[in-house]
Amino acid sequence: MKKRVVITGMGIVSPLGNDVDTAFTNAINGVSGIDTITSFDTSDLKVKVAAQVKDFDSLKYLSKRDARRQDLFSQYAVYSASEAYHDAGLTEDNHDAKRFGVLMGTGMGGMQTFAQDLNKAFVGGYGKIPPMFIPMIIPNMAAGNVAIALQAKAHVSCVTTACAAATHAIGDAFRMIRDGYADIMIAGGTEAGVSEYTLAGFNALTALSTSNDPKSASRPFDKNRDGFVLGEGSGSLVLEDLDHALARGARIHAEIIGYGSTCDAYHITAPSGDGAVDAMNNALEDAQIEASQVSYINAHGTSTPLNDKFETQAIKEVFKEYAKDVSISSTKSMHGHALGGQVVLKQYFLLKQLKPIQSRQRLIMKL
Repeated sequence: MKKRVVITGMGIVSPLGNDVDTAFTNAINGVSGIDTITSFDTSDLKVKVAAQVKDFDSLKYLSKRDARRQDLFSQYAVYSASEAYHDAGLTEDNHDAKRFGVLMGTGMGGMQTFAQDLNKAFVGGYGKIPPMFIPMIIPNMAAGNVAIALQAKAHVSCVTTACAAATHAIGDAFRMIRDGYADIMIAGGTEAGVSEYTLAGFNALTALSTSNDPKSASRPFDKNRDGFVLGEGSGSLVLEDLDHALARGARIHAEIIGYGSTCDAYHITAPSGDGAVDAMNNALEDAQIEASQVSYINAHGTSTPLNDKFETQAIKEVFKEYAKDVSISSTKSMHGHALGGQVVLKQYFLLKQLKPIQSRQRLIMKL
């Protein structure tokens, strides 16, 4: 028999704040995390704004030695996962480590280390590349470091599917618990990709907004949108077997009842809309509910002309006459597009509004 899967913990690192309450409060008060870039020289770049994490304390959950040996994307993951772990009320005594796993998504891996160490090599030669270069840039190290920090000994893996990575991680973790392979999974995404190389690369793709006004650069579904704003951060959820959660008296934020993921096999960056239609229909079918039962859609809403157009068309195709009644928004206007970390950042603004419950509220997921 398939297990029911609930969310019992949440943790976040974001441009809007480094705990769930702060990030949510800033979001509903219209505080934007997008600002002018000051962490590196942008004089040779057209793009001058990004959504960067502020006041991050890596030493809250890492020793100085471990922090030095982890790229920022991995530090973000350990932080958000640890926040979620404690929010869920987990301890080493109330679960089986061999039934506790990690699925962490990222789009790019250790880009901060990549940029910094390549700059060193350009100046001083390849001998300047340090011994930890490879372990710090490979994408799976975030999941591995989370597993070490929290002693998760079941399935531990990494999802690298660009801006779908965190959703895939949550959906795959949901299925692992539902099918009985784990009792608890930490699932989410992480990214620390704001560097001169990523900005130059995305700008070459004409994907980024070139507005120098932080307040209006990211404007999903606005007719004058001109591209996305690069962001960063990490979000982690504790997913848990409902019976396991109830047995230990856990607070339950929500229940995941459906998940759908597809590929439109159309283009490496431009959407066709067909894949989104199929994904939403698959999620509804998996959840065994009708489109009219969905009250809110947190859209991908990148603020790019093509995505927002085709996503709108896809929603209308799936929800038909009900599309005009369902609430839709994209929080990227405030925290930017955090690539592999962005889907989980967006989930908080739905989950935070749910009162603590015993599995009444239900969350349907789609990619």
